[in-house]
Amino acid sequence: MSQLLGLLNRAKYFLLFLFLELVSFYLIKKNNVQWDVTLFNSSNAVASRTMELSYGAKEYLHLKDENQSLAAENAVLREMMTAYQQSSETRPSYFYEADSLYADRFEFKIAKVVNSTTARTKNYVTIDKGTLDGIEPGMGVIGPKGVIGQVKSCSDHFSVVYSILHSDFRVSSEVVNKKLVENNETALGLCVWPGESRSLVEMNTVDKFKPVAVGDSVVTSSQNLIFPPNILVGNVSEVITPTNGAFHEISVKLATDFGGLTYVYVVQNRLSSEQQSLEEEALENE
Repeated sequence: MSQLLGLLNRAKYFLLFLFLELVSFYLIKKNNVQWDVTLFNSSNAVASRTMELSYGAKEYLHLKDENQSLAAENAVLREMMTAYQQSSETRPSYFYEADSLYADRFEFKIAKVVNSTTARTKNYVTIDKGTLDGIEPGMGVIGPKGVIGQVKSCSDHFSVVYSILHSDFRVSSEVVNKKLVENNETALGLCVWPGESRSLVEMNTVDKFKPVAVGDSVVTSSQNLIFPPNILVGNVSEVITPTNGAFHEISVKLATDFGGLTYVYVVQNRLSSEQQSLEEEALENE
């Protein structure tokens, strides 16, 4: 107790100063309306700024949940869009009409990228979903902007995907433009990475008499077992038509930035096993 009294005694002049300061502020506020309004506005500004910073911090902390929610919503929308595109043909229904099972054969599973490479000749992407989540080798993988690659191997909780930036990966693709649609033509080819820029692939075996121009879209074709049709691969950045060759030499700028992957969608084709087994049986019986 004596120590407390001694401390108060040593600080008595400082405490008196604080008391007089508070009294003076009170008297100024009471007798000066302009100062009172200024103080009120300043305190409001400080309070609103504090609330703004607090709200911003809460938003930032919830970004992960928001991103996961948006990715889940996108997966559902992709399934609906793919089913609609498969069941809606530009040709008359008497020519071709897909049944509902075939149109609804693709399912999308969300996964997060935990590792990736871009500087090798055979590049991979690792995702945080494995066999326990229904992922199997051979499934296609796409991102928010386009094609990523194909699942190579799986453990219980992870999967390794060889990306389109892999020298052994091929994806059946087609060029899309107004002239081809008007002529009811398809410009089919294979997209393959030449092992140079991580933003460019080559598209081979496109007939040189098919109209192809810089800026045309390149999408996955309908002759594809692992990807739904019309998934963007990229856009034509260069076209060379040799005089003696039979095919265009096409460079495609990839739609996906492989240096900034976060969430991807693993594509399951529910009818792939049936189609594969039938095709293998047909080959064996030749």
